Order: sequence, then structure tokens, then C-alpha cells
Amino acid sequence: MSNHKGARMSAEKLETEVRQDQIAQAALGVIGSHGLRALSVARVARQVGLVPSAIYRHFENKDRVLSTVLDLIHDRLCANVQAVCAEATDPVEQLHRLLTRHISLIRENQGIPRVIFSEEMYAGHPERRAKVYWIVSDYLKRVADLVRQGQKSGRIRADCDSAVLAVMFLGLVQPAAILWHVSDGAFDVTRQAERSWRVFSEAIRGSGEGQA
Repeated sequence: MSNHKGARMSAEKLETEVRQDQIAQAALGVIGSHGLRALSVARVARQVGLVPSAIYRHFENKDRVLSTVLDLIHDRLCANVQAVCAEATDPVEQLHRLLTRHISLIRENQGIPRVIFSEEMYAGHPERRAKVYWIVSDYLKRVADLVRQGQKSGRIRADCDSAVLAVMFLGLVQPAAILWHVSDGAFDVTRQAERSWRVFSEAIRGSGEGQA
């Protein structure tokens, strides 16, 4: 009997987590299409196909939805790092694949730049600003770990601080993402990222290595 109850509770918990993820993804979609000001529980509910009261069963208010949106962004970034580590063993190739995945993540989720760069997101909410800083810092630490692995193997030059290279790596994405965002997609962010990668990979190449 206890096993059956435990299984039911686990299933309910999983269903709740899936529903919360769907709601957060829908909220990110609303922000991407209409901006942060347009985000409302009612609009998110329509996106998911629920009544607003169903949203409130999972979230107390819109602030909690936004907090979960930030969690979603963090989860996606971490998942990309895990994926490239599973796909390739060479740290330089992992970084290249991570760049490609990062660009795809932004292209497929136009709400991400609006969340990260919108002052509306932070005004009167220092905890959100702190959370975004933590998300970016955690991502940079993971990138720095890949860099250090490349330095140990000789694929990446060892005379550069791994944390500095991690920020430079992120710099391959963010300015291009901003231009893509403010141009409503007219700026070719994918092409720019690949061009930047060629310069970056040449600059970080370890001694005696071929093209990265």
C-alpha cells in the first residue's frame, strides 16, 4: 500500500514539475513575442491551454513565474554544457559545439535576451538581479572548466587565465545576440558567431596544435 502511495506521489510530483516547466516556457514565449510588460498570468494560461486559476495552483503570482523562467534559462545553459561533454572529448570541440548550442538557444527563445537585458526585469527586484548574476557566473565557471581541461591537454594555451577566456567566450555570443535582438533578426548572429569562433580558436590554440 505504501509503495502504491509513494508511486502516486512521485507521479504527481513529476506531473507538477513538467507543468511548471511548460508554464515557464510559455512565459518565456510571451516575453519573446510581446515583451516583459505584456506578461500576465492570463496570457500565459492561454498559451498553455489552461484557465488562470490552474496557473495559481503551481505559482503564487507572476513574480514566481518569472523566477521559474530564470531557473529554466539556467537549466538550459547547464544542459548545453552537459550535452557537449557527452558529444565530444576534445575540449576545443566542446567549446565550439557549446557556442553553436548557445546561439541556437537564443534564436529559439527570443525571450532570453529580453529577460537578461531588460531593466524592467530588475527594477525594484534586487533578488532577480542577483539571480541573473549567479546564473551567468555559474555558466562561466562551467565554461572555465572546459578551458582548463583544454589547457591540461595542451589544446588550449596555458598562459591565459581560464576565467578570462570564459568571459571572452561568452563575448562571442552576447554582442551578436544584442544586435540580432534589436534588429528583429536581421543581423546574422549565427554567421557572426562562426566568424568570431575562428578568431577566438586561433587565439587560444596551444603550442604545436593544428587548427581548432
